[in-house]
Amino acid sequence: MRYSALCLIGFLLLINSVPVSGQEKQEKVTGWNVGVVPALGYKSDTGFQYGIVANFYNYGDGSEYPDYLYSIYTEWSRTTKGSGINRLFFDSEHLLPADIRITTDLSYLTEQSLPFYGFNGYATDYNAALENQDTPPDSSTQVYYRHARRITKFTNDFQGNLPVSNLRWIGGIGLWHTRVNPVDIAQLNEGRDEDDRIRNTQTLYERYVENGYISDREQEGGFTNYLKLGLVYDSRDNEPNPMSGIWTEAMFTFVPDFLGNDFTYRLFTLTHRQYFTLIPRDLSFAYRVGYQDVIAGDIPFFMLPFYQSSYKTTEGLGGAKSLRGILMNRVVGDAVGFGNFELRYKFYRFQVDNQHFYLALNGFVDAGMVLDYYGTTAYFDQVTMPGEKRPHISYGAGLRIAMNQNFIVGADYGVAADPEDGNSGLYIIIGYLF
Repeated sequence: MRYSALCLIGFLLLINSVPVSGQEKQEKVTGWNVGVVPALGYKSDTGFQYGIVANFYNYGDGSEYPDYLYSIYTEWSRTTKGSGINRLFFDSEHLLPADIRITTDLSYLTEQSLPFYGFNGYATDYNAALENQDTPPDSSTQVYYRHARRITKFTNDFQGNLPVSNLRWIGGIGLWHTRVNPVDIAQLNEGRDEDDRIRNTQTLYERYVENGYISDREQEGGFTNYLKLGLVYDSRDNEPNPMSGIWTEAMFTFVPDFLGNDFTYRLFTLTHRQYFTLIPRDLSFAYRVGYQDVIAGDIPFFMLPFYQSSYKTTEGLGGAKSLRGILMNRVVGDAVGFGNFELRYKFYRFQVDNQHFYLALNGFVDAGMVLDYYGTTAYFDQVTMPGEKRPHISYGAGLRIAMNQNFIVGADYGVAADPEDGNSGLYIIIGYLF
């Protein structure tokens, strides 16, 4: 874990990313600029990561710096727990007329053993012994809380200005197909020594299918193509790491019949983020609170973890992008709420060949909870739900290195406050959480 982090940070310090414009050294960055790093990292939920990440920025004549004209993000990576990312992501406010912003995501995502801890947070007990083959009971296996998943998606989100300052409309369309299967234990065991082979026992996902908690029509996945509509207020002074401003958005996501879907439902998502300068240029406080609710229809279980946004759809609650230190996808339900609270301190700045860098530390507290339970009729008939809903809490710290204020690589280490949520997590990621 430490070796991966040091390799990644050291590579960033040594990389010579020269703008294509070839101009003399100046305060502003101009032309094309590229940050390339090996995708060496670690996330407790998915294992060690290897591959390559390249983020291309075009700053034009530098008049918009630190804002960019175009951003193209590419990633090819794999992990030791069977995750695969193949992604091309584009973002620009200058491609379309009338300053309409477009963000496009074309991805093929594979998971050989995706975390699955049932529904409704603490309503489902977590027993670490069930995924540890070195301890009883006999039903334990490394993949008890796992299933396989493949996602193919092509999404396009658009934002345009409204007459009110900093207020924009949001519109979007997403073509999304998910394939779900039990873990292929035979495939995971290929090349393993006899002592390291995964025990072939029934997983939680298979038990949910057998008991009717996951219905026949949703157990293998399907199409969930969507339309998105909403409003966003954005007064941030810098998108990757703001020192001041507000970023609030409210949106509806529609998954209708006429888009060829296997399921139909509607979501409402409300997210508020705010940033405060405590010491100019150096120390800031940031927080994010969010709420998402299934307001109509029946959402399939495999779409519960996804949280909608005007920029990128993330997966949680739990894990690298939401509740750091808590098990990935531990907190899912028909309605969820969460909060992240973070101090960020830029403690060192330097320059390499007209490329501007800073190092930063951050400390955080994360919390989230299920506000409305999810489940089939069979689930509610057979499972006794607890009378009290309570938050899942974690805390921790992290480190960031940023190039030209936009390309940010870092690591967060979070600790779960309750052993029902796991132990801790280390995440080497691109960017800040929000």
